[in-house]
Amino acid sequence: MNLPKSKKGQIDWTLTLAPLLIIIVLSFLLFMFPEVSGSAIEYLRSIFVGDFGSFYMIFGLGVFLVAVWLAFSRYGHIKLGAIEKPRFNNFAWGAMIFTSTMAADILYWSLIEWAYYFGASPFGIEDLSQAQRQDFASTYPLFHWGPIPWSFYILPAVAYGYMMFVKKRKRQTLSEACRSTIGKHADGALGKAIDIFSIVGLLAGTATTFSLATPLLSLVVSTTLGIPQSTALTILILAIIALVYTIAVTLGLKGISKLANLCVIIFLALIAIFLFFGPTRYMIESGITGVGKLVNDFFSMATWMDPLRVSGEGGSGFPQDWTVFYWAYWIAWFVATPFFIGKISEGRTIKQTIIGGFTCGLLGTFTSFIVFGNFGLFQQTQGNVDAAGMLAAGSSPSEVIIQIFQQLPVSGIALVLLAIAMVAFYASTFDAITLVVAEYSLKKLEPGQEPPKYIRVFWALIFIILPIALIFNETTLSMLQTISIVAAFPLAIIMGIIIFSFLKDLRNDTKIENKKST
Repeated sequence: MNLPKSKKGQIDWTLTLAPLLIIIVLSFLLFMFPEVSGSAIEYLRSIFVGDFGSFYMIFGLGVFLVAVWLAFSRYGHIKLGAIEKPRFNNFAWGAMIFTSTMAADILYWSLIEWAYYFGASPFGIEDLSQAQRQDFASTYPLFHWGPIPWSFYILPAVAYGYMMFVKKRKRQTLSEACRSTIGKHADGALGKAIDIFSIVGLLAGTATTFSLATPLLSLVVSTTLGIPQSTALTILILAIIALVYTIAVTLGLKGISKLANLCVIIFLALIAIFLFFGPTRYMIESGITGVGKLVNDFFSMATWMDPLRVSGEGGSGFPQDWTVFYWAYWIAWFVATPFFIGKISEGRTIKQTIIGGFTCGLLGTFTSFIVFGNFGLFQQTQGNVDAAGMLAAGSSPSEVIIQIFQQLPVSGIALVLLAIAMVAFYASTFDAITLVVAEYSLKKLEPGQEPPKYIRVFWALIFIILPIALIFNETTLSMLQTISIVAAFPLAIIMGIIIFSFLKDLRNDTKIENKKST
């Protein structure tokens, strides 16, 4: 249901236009002053990674533990909404959870992340054997895309679902989710500041996503069609992706659900090709070993900060470069993705949403990393493609991924499927968050109501402005990581307030219900 003409005045133009202005200014600075922008970002990196890196680590572990506790607590039976059955069946619900997150990024990083770790020194261990490097390279990606980062989505999703379907609040913004803690300030300047910064932080995080993975898609298209790769081609691909997810988001949840199901089918087809033509037993055994090592070393990995780098006695800075970056990367997305997960979880209990969300998310993520990642790791250990060496020598990740794909006997078909999958995943991810951010533009949202199409199209276009500026800026991985880390710091504080507010509401509402029943 769209807004009737009589309610067009309910659009919050401050939340709609202020983030646009900020993003335009940032894009202009990045485009016109790339060297100065790079220096400023590196300075911020030294502060937020060097001085505040521990904050991200402690916060991540804390959110995960709270999510697990909540699922099995006395609040786990509480239902998100009054409908008798869940709004979506399990397959559709699980597909949308996986594809509404960073699915295109998951595909990208599962192909290349292991190569960074194969040449690194996790836990500060030097002179690793090839067997040790293999174990670390197959385990750390599972950790960085595992339970802790997924908790940044699942726990806030339950909080938002509770806010929408139990508390029945009319506004769907982060400031509204903080109301139980900040009170009337949610309607004032503080609430506006929280929402504006949250949207800008989300745009920064999504810009990182586009800027990292789109060059791969551009190279795949260039290699497959035999046309020169260029910045213009990359921007054209961005425009095509934006067109696809804009069309999907104008169709609402029904269109998003259908696109999500299509994504899963394409993803499974690509998985089948790698399993059939690849070293299947190696991939499965490496995956089992990686999961086992993750379980065994989970708390060590979640708390290792590499303190030797501070004392000057060595240290690799591995957790700062990767774990802190990933926690910040996922936090930047909590502005919208958990809202979408909460919206589609109507009719499920808190326990079902948490356990089911972790199950669907981890199943899709781990499958991707175990199959695609370990296929590349096999090529490295067999000497077919020295991916780690190529990255160290300055080759782009996209070039390395193409080399890995060419080890398949049906590499042409696989590359075409990869291109289709990435476009579909991008579209499925961004149509979900575009729908949610468009809801920020409404002062009130009635049950079943969706933002007007022109607002959805407006936000769909906004999402590609900053990525284009970063592509022209020839941004490095370090710079992109820093943008996410800086944006995520205050967002983590906001997430903490939302979780506290949610738990406070649960406790107070339970007390009221208990009094009514006695």
